[in-house]
Amino acid sequence: MAVSRQPAGSWSEVRDLLRSRGLRWTPQRRMILDVLAATQGHVTSSEIVERCRERDPGTTPSTVYRTLDVLEELGYLKHSHGADGREEFHVLPETEHGHLTCERCGRSWEMEPQEASDLVRALERSRGFSVDVSHLTIAGQCTECITRSSAPSRPRCRLSFRVKRT
Repeated sequence: MAVSRQPAGSWSEVRDLLRSRGLRWTPQRRMILDVLAATQGHVTSSEIVERCRERDPGTTPSTVYRTLDVLEELGYLKHSHGADGREEFHVLPETEHGHLTCERCGRSWEMEPQEASDLVRALERSRGFSVDVSHLTIAGQCTECITRSSAPSRPRCRLSFRVKRT
């Protein structure tokens, strides 16, 4: 079920943690940390690369990806997967959480562990399956979209195609 994590600590401690693992404190890593420190919530690795390249066009994705892996090991990030399968990172996670995604409008919400607890317990009980809530994404329709779909239907845009014969 939900795993409460030790808070990762402050960004200022990362330099010493990296060095204790035999890794260098480089200007690129410093920039990646600056970008992450200015980020709240979820962000994809490609978004992080883009933000770094805005500051330094010479940023290489491999440096960013390796640094993200180390920061996840240290607890500063937690990766999950969106409904579309893309990997995203939650910056400074305190607890694991799942996600709800509306298939119609594309909005997404965090699902706290207690909201998924009945489902998690049922899977543990019936299948002996231990669930990683941070990788749980439930797709469906949000209240707004359900309400809109039950309203009188409005004309929809329809595309028509003609096959040109030669």
